[in-house]
Amino acid sequence: MRVFQIEGDWGLANLRLSERPKPVPGPGQVLIRMRMAALNARDLIVPDRGYGRATGELPLIPVSDGVGEVVETGPGVTRVAVGDRVCPTYFQNWIAGDPSPAAFASALGGPLDGVMADYVCLSQDGVVKVPAYLTDAEAATLPCAALTAWSAIVTHGRTRAGDRILVQGTGSVALFALAFAKLHGAHVTVISSSDDKLGRVTAMGADATINYTTTPDWARASRDITAAKGGYDLIVELGGAQTLPLSLRAVRPGGTLAMIGVLSGLTIEASLGPIVARQVRLQGVTVGHRAGFETMLAALEQHQIRPVIGTTFAFEDLHAALQHQRDGGHFGKTLIRF
Repeated sequence: MRVFQIEGDWGLANLRLSERPKPVPGPGQVLIRMRMAALNARDLIVPDRGYGRATGELPLIPVSDGVGEVVETGPGVTRVAVGDRVCPTYFQNWIAGDPSPAAFASALGGPLDGVMADYVCLSQDGVVKVPAYLTDAEAATLPCAALTAWSAIVTHGRTRAGDRILVQGTGSVALFALAFAKLHGAHVTVISSSDDKLGRVTAMGADATINYTTTPDWARASRDITAAKGGYDLIVELGGAQTLPLSLRAVRPGGTLAMIGVLSGLTIEASLGPIVARQVRLQGVTVGHRAGFETMLAALEQHQIRPVIGTTFAFEDLHAALQHQRDGGHFGKTLIRF
């Protein structure tokens, strides 16, 4: 079968189209013929071993997100059947509850082999059935970005009707966060450097928008939006080093910062005073567990929510797709068709 794998040494230059034997499912395992894959920012970091030892060992098949059809099952499989359309879970060993070292060590696309292969063999516990209303392209976007947003908005954020939420940017996690926050009746502010993208998220339901290029102090600019509460109930923090100080000014006393991204850097310079004095909660969010994934899928199906799709590339054009992802400026998920 065809695979893309990082081989010989780390680096995108060593990400090559290759071949491996088609796997055979053992007890409790399922064989999936992949149909579509979707890229995340993480897929640009893994080839350069950006996560150190946690990235895994070579050769490594990259990319965590995708959808496919179960074509064969091993002995003892009961959760799915041949013909089911499924998504692999991002963390293969995190079924529910609190995370553990073993759960965090079971991410697809590093350290475990990912989905850029014609066939993927996984435990039945590491897949979820996909609602019929979703296309393959839409389903492929869900395992990482959508579940991360769901965990931030619902699992940890506990969003309720009337909450004020700020979402940073218009990337895939941000777009899912907007959809899930609106689903729960929240008032949502989106910040971006692009007026065009702000117009698009307004059409998707954003209640307020701020261009952080023309209005760098968006924390001050948002005061009128959150005057009744003294700040946002929840901020989906995707920027990292440069945005966290502003987020601390914009969140309400007792509010939550859902720490997801570090797009502007890993090292922060921010006063700890507001965190303590205003009892702000810093909640790290790293995707989520299978139970959350299945709950999210039920909500998606109930409300017929459709993910935002970007550009689609052929399997053999993975390098071009990764460059498209790196270039930025896209709106919606970058996809790979098998």
